[in-house]
Amino acid sequence: MEIVLEDELRAAVPLDAAAVTVIEDGFTQLSQGTVQTPPIMRMEFPEQNGEVDVKAAWVEGLDQFAIKLSSGFFNNTVKGLRSSSGLMVVLSAITGYPEALLLDQGYLTDVRTAAAGAIAAKYLANDPIHTVGILGSGTQARGQLHALRLVRQFDRVLVFSPHRNHAQRFAEEMHHTLEVDVHVAASAEAVVREADVVVSCTPATQPLIDAAWLHPGLHITAMGSDAEFKQELDPQIFRLADKVCCDVTAQCLRLGELHHAYDAGYIRPVDVTELGDITAGKILGRTHRDHITVCDLTGTGVQDTMIAVYALERVHDYKQWALVNGPAS
Repeated sequence: MEIVLEDELRAAVPLDAAAVTVIEDGFTQLSQGTVQTPPIMRMEFPEQNGEVDVKAAWVEGLDQFAIKLSSGFFNNTVKGLRSSSGLMVVLSAITGYPEALLLDQGYLTDVRTAAAGAIAAKYLANDPIHTVGILGSGTQARGQLHALRLVRQFDRVLVFSPHRNHAQRFAEEMHHTLEVDVHVAASAEAVVREADVVVSCTPATQPLIDAAWLHPGLHITAMGSDAEFKQELDPQIFRLADKVCCDVTAQCLRLGELHHAYDAGYIRPVDVTELGDITAGKILGRTHRDHITVCDLTGTGVQDTMIAVYALERVHDYKQWALVNGPAS
């Protein structure tokens, strides 16, 4: 069995337009009914503020499928360690034999998650936009901003984190990387009221965004809620939104922001559009500049299989290129 290390994956699989296209195709495959995916397996470690998820999927027509284990231990930051980690196993869909172990330490999950956020904005955010709001200042916040730049141009970013020093570090880094003005906001409210697009990517268990802060034309992508106890959005937001979208309705009604809104009586399953139905062209995304749109993303096994199979192909291509041209400088 082939073993691929994180450094190799980072070199071969950047967060770029090609990666976004791969994940978009995965959502389309979901809509077309060509994906088999089991329920998420999950374990929690309350004393360590930790969680482990196992996801998997097979896309009909692919000769491979993937099983992904990802962890988030959010007390790690005070220990000087990154909070996320993980690995993926790629297996043959013909023999069932393991073919590759991708020791990505969560990198491929970061890429596919950021790509999903970009896809949501591509179809649901206004174009053009001026100001992007980011709630959170960690790895996924960085990835979301990078990915958003692949589908929209913008010239101003507002970031809020309860840890102001983290937000300041984020602002300095992203200003240098993306050559865009990045400002640390005083509150989540200030971010939401001024932004055209807001991406929330935190492990919050209480709402960060209040329905009273909404304004015409706003798009919100909620990335953080992937467990019953997590919540970033006031449930009333879903009552006020003109279009509500998610990755997998049944999963979001159990684990995502939707389950809080559903329990409160603010939304019905029939009111929700799956992102794959939009990427497949079955349903339109944004249809009016003043509409308020919301997308609840909990993460799917099809994203993991798509990025894992793609990554293995890219690693093989990269190694072949290096044999001919020498290592990239």
